[in-house]
Amino acid sequence: MSQPLSFADSLRALKDKRFLTILLFGFCSGFPYVLTGSVLTLWLQETGFSRSTIGFIGAVGTVYAINWMWAPFVDRVKLPILHRLFGQRRSWILLCQMAIALLLLAISLGDPRENLLYVTLIAVAIATFGATLDIAVDAYRITIFSREEMAVKMPYAAAMTTTGWWAGYGFIGGALALALGGETIGLDWPVVYRCLVLLYLFIFLLVIASPEPVIETADLIPESVNKNSKNSITAWVTKYFLIPFKEFFDRCGFRLALSVLIFLLVFKLGEAMLGRMSLVFYVEVGFTTDQISFYQKFFGGLVTAVFAILAAVVNTRFGVIKGLFIAGVAMAAANLLYALLAVIGPNTNFLMFALIIDNFFVAFSTVAFVSFISYFTSRTYTGTQYALMVSISNLGRTTLAAGSGVLVDFLEGDWAVFFILTSLMVIPGLCLLLWVGKLMKPYGKVQSAQPAA
Repeated sequence: MSQPLSFADSLRALKDKRFLTILLFGFCSGFPYVLTGSVLTLWLQETGFSRSTIGFIGAVGTVYAINWMWAPFVDRVKLPILHRLFGQRRSWILLCQMAIALLLLAISLGDPRENLLYVTLIAVAIATFGATLDIAVDAYRITIFSREEMAVKMPYAAAMTTTGWWAGYGFIGGALALALGGETIGLDWPVVYRCLVLLYLFIFLLVIASPEPVIETADLIPESVNKNSKNSITAWVTKYFLIPFKEFFDRCGFRLALSVLIFLLVFKLGEAMLGRMSLVFYVEVGFTTDQISFYQKFFGGLVTAVFAILAAVVNTRFGVIKGLFIAGVAMAAANLLYALLAVIGPNTNFLMFALIIDNFFVAFSTVAFVSFISYFTSRTYTGTQYALMVSISNLGRTTLAAGSGVLVDFLEGDWAVFFILTSLMVIPGLCLLLWVGKLMKPYGKVQSAQPAA
């Protein structure tokens, strides 16, 4: 995918100030997952809902798996006023942030015991704007660099967005949210949601201060696509929906394109099943909310963020395919540590050990995963194609993982067996990865002979 770099060259790539903006936008992407995931899960559990109900309500994240359906709008539609002031990418990012802030106030007015449907619908709305935000953020990260820079910069961009995402989901945003509702501070969860609105006011200012990518001429939709498209719904749909997907299959070839999409669906299924039930597991095994906030969110997220930079160095030097394969095996092995934790009980020392191992390989696989998707994304149809591939990955992480609570209930709460099963789920993905690596060899030769990424 790119020539191996020396260690010194890899580190020099980190000096680019644009990585700070990517870090910020990664935070913006990760934080909505806390709002409809961790906070909502603990709120529902405290209210007395079952594991199965919590698992199914967690499927509100399914909207992340279908955001490719409106990705062309985010790619091309210019928002009134906001586009003129902030450009295509930042205008959509700001719109989504403002909508989420308002929805936080809305969900804080509900009570799942009295109206579960209301709380669920607001959670769906938050997830929808979070999924839309992801489209703009991913497109921003890819188009902020020129084509010539992508081979060197993209793994580090993946590392920065991973670090930022975990800052939002884990050691800053997630830890803050859970600490506010924990035993020490003890705020009610609706009050926690209201407090988090203040964080968005600060985020608005940072987004406004960030630079807008400069679109290169070669990245514009070809004129041949634009001809005879005015005042025609069919032509508009063809131009913005069908052609981006057709271009992906034409460029990759049907076998490689289909193999990539299936791989994205199944690779992180085991990790997703574990993640969906992790908070329920921690509570049932005996950890307090404050302990979950510190160890799982703050400590675990910080470990992932720190290791993301190391993962970028490794991936720029040794390649994404090998990195993904090693990380997949290691993640499966790390899941077994949670099976052992289920037997040992609420031992914080062992929890820290498990989190260090697990989050190290999560960081490693995430950086490689983001680089892998970015490698197959056209710069002309950036938001649409990237959203398609991430959506398919999210389908496994959100929709298919919704049955995790049912699986635990079927096992009658045997968490050790559950975690062993999540370890075995990585095997189909590893087999597909080997096949994709074989098909990528001729594709890589074609791509290296062209100026396009």
